[in-house]
Amino acid sequence: MKFKILKQSKISSLRTGVIETSRGIIKTPVFMPVGTVGAVKTVAPWELKELGVEIILGNTYHLYLRPGEKLIEDFGGLAEFNHWRGPVLTDSGGFQVFSLGLSKKNKKGESLVKITDDGVEFQSHIDGKKHYFTPEKVIDIQLAIGADIIMPLDVCPPSRASRDDVKEAVKLSINWLERSKKHLDKKKLKTKPALFGIIQGGIYPDLRKYCAEKMIKLDLPGYSIGGLAVGESQAEMMKIVKLLDGILPKDKPRYLMGVGTPDDIKKATALGVDMFDCVLPTRLGRHGVAVLLNNKEVNLVSGKNQKDKKPIDKNCQCPACVEGFSRAYLHHLVKEKEVLGIRLLTLHNLFTYLKLMKKIRETDNT
Repeated sequence: MKFKILKQSKISSLRTGVIETSRGIIKTPVFMPVGTVGAVKTVAPWELKELGVEIILGNTYHLYLRPGEKLIEDFGGLAEFNHWRGPVLTDSGGFQVFSLGLSKKNKKGESLVKITDDGVEFQSHIDGKKHYFTPEKVIDIQLAIGADIIMPLDVCPPSRASRDDVKEAVKLSINWLERSKKHLDKKKLKTKPALFGIIQGGIYPDLRKYCAEKMIKLDLPGYSIGGLAVGESQAEMMKIVKLLDGILPKDKPRYLMGVGTPDDIKKATALGVDMFDCVLPTRLGRHGVAVLLNNKEVNLVSGKNQKDKKPIDKNCQCPACVEGFSRAYLHHLVKEKEVLGIRLLTLHNLFTYLKLMKKIRETDNT
């Protein structure tokens, strides 16, 4: 993976650039649609390309459980399995392990997750079977999936976790990253994926700084900011992003994981973030909500749209708006739980996010 900055703003940390992978070029800042189980919900690969998507995200936890990384490997990797055939980023699955484990208990009232220095034991949300992730195993799973950019196993504590818990998460995340890098370095591969570090530390500036400095010493291809957008305020989140903007190397891509709203993205790009992913545009589409560029939303479930002849946005060039589908018709589809309504809203929302990124890239901040 190669990263090149093309333009640097003189009034903020916003920069535009390109990430070069063996499967294609990615213009940054970039938004990566989430294909949790190997597909961006309700959208076909060719539709993603027509919208302007350049990279998608796959979730290691879900793909490991079903259909299994070995089957995906037999097909030549996820990009071939799902016919996307473009750059792919995979997360480590750690966020899902901890979020699902912390929110659910077994019949004895015990957490579904047990953390040790070596790794993490968890129970599948599908059938309750026990599984064990170590840093090395997670790397092997992502290699089988065939991603271009991969993440190490890390510990993502809740936003309001105690300082002691966050400190422990930082320690484990650093140790697991070191093991992940060592394991990947041993592999004799023709093309190796780019391993990013995931900086943890909650809302504690000193822990974030410590974690970042330790990970920077490993001289990785890029750095992710994890453990945000998990319940803290936007102000708290941006405070951490701003702090890391002054610490992280300028010549490496920065990835703010799981973020976020259009306003989050605008603010974070001004603080030097290059990469984003979030389920919001597809999730909102499934719930009958259309996103607008001005950070507003149109709730098509609402009865006030029942007779509205206007499209979602007359200036939008997404398939739903170009074809002139009225808000009234979309309201009807959503109320009837018709899949076409979900698809049209999802296409609109993804197009809106991609248009936002293009607008940011073309911003003249000289």
